Amino acid sequence: MKSNATVTALMVSVLLLGACTQETQNKLGRAVQNWTGTNGVLEVYAGERLAKRFIEIDKLSTAVSTSGNQPRPYRFGYGILDANLNGQKDPEEQKVYFEFSDYSTPYIFYEQPKNDS
Repeated sequence: MKSNATVTALMVSVLLLGACTQETQNKLGRAVQNWTGTNGVLEVYAGERLAKRFIEIDKLSTAVSTSGNQPRPYRFGYGILDANLNGQKDPEEQKVYFEFSDYSTPYIFYEQPKNDS
């Protein structure tokens, strides 16, 4: 009996999710991602050489215009600037804001870590 209730609940959930618009499904997905986190890594290369690395990134967001809902041509997020490129957070490394372009011009903008000394 308990198995039937579980299957029924699962079927109802799938039907309800299927009835949602794509945007609503995306919002639900982002909500789950925000809750669970992703612990992402962003690496920036200059040719074949690793130039910058940001670690412990929760998510990347697409910028949206302030006078509407048009997406802007860049992504942004927060992460630890891995200054020595060793792939782990060291005591002197801090969380910073960064953004990067959707255009072919290779750039990345990031907040300068604060020096606590």
